[in-house]
Amino acid sequence: EGQDCAGCSESLLATMSPSVAELVLDKLSLRYHEVLMAGSGHKAEEALHETVKEGGYVLVVEGSIPKADDRFCVVGGKPFRETLMEVAKNAAVIIAAGSCACFGGIVRGTPSMGGGVAEFVKDKPVINLPSCPVKPTRLVATIMYYLTTKKAPQLDSLGRPVAFYRNLIHDNCPRLEHFKKGNFLTDWNDPAQREYCLLLKGCKGQRSRGDCPQVWWNEGANFCINVGAPCAGCSEPDYYKDFTPLYDKEDIIEISAGRSVDLNTVGAVLGGIAAGGVVLHGVGRVIAAKVKGDKEDTEKSAGEDK
Repeated sequence: EGQDCAGCSESLLATMSPSVAELVLDKLSLRYHEVLMAGSGHKAEEALHETVKEGGYVLVVEGSIPKADDRFCVVGGKPFRETLMEVAKNAAVIIAAGSCACFGGIVRGTPSMGGGVAEFVKDKPVINLPSCPVKPTRLVATIMYYLTTKKAPQLDSLGRPVAFYRNLIHDNCPRLEHFKKGNFLTDWNDPAQREYCLLLKGCKGQRSRGDCPQVWWNEGANFCINVGAPCAGCSEPDYYKDFTPLYDKEDIIEISAGRSVDLNTVGAVLGGIAAGGVVLHGVGRVIAAKVKGDKEDTEKSAGEDK
């Protein structure tokens, strides 16, 4: 654990299938974890050093690493950066658990300038499992996949397992139909808008990838958008610093692969919605028409050039 709130550990503790007791006592040989291990002090540090000597372990890192000054994070009397580099050398596989460990997360915008594991460990691949906190199903599945196959799963360009981060949140959002109809939430207190699209409330679902709409938190209890909270984009490198204020509307949205549109230039109708917070129907169709028009203009221009 580096610069973190222990939220990712707490997330793992909440998993039930399998339970943490099953994982720690039956499935894994847990050598060192500041939250879960029984030992402490010198005995805990001895366990860590012995494990590093043996090598071949799965290294799971939680929290970011300070880039501004090592003194921002010291564990066991030693800069966390030094400990990370030491334990990374003999690891069989490295997993960055949570947004802080992957891309710096919330700590990236603080004076310590927190960075992700891959910014420091350059000589071997790092499996990134971003979200804030890490989703326990992704962490457990990744560890079990490696232990079973002895290899990392297929990763995307950001080092994330494709199985979990293939699709945009927007594409599987339960409010997608309201987006298409142009029903955008502007008043949290209006019961009629309860299921409306959260685009104008800062939802980052058009820019964020993950399986959140399909695999819900807390043993299938719920997930952010379903309870009325816009997607914060916690699976992306831009989280948190470049996605704030979280409840401000997005200016650019992606409506299909490689196709994005500027909410401020779609036209007077959509401009009125974005500026005045007025809910009008058909906005989704306006956006689609705008994109279609752009495409036709491009094709026409190409034809004229020929």
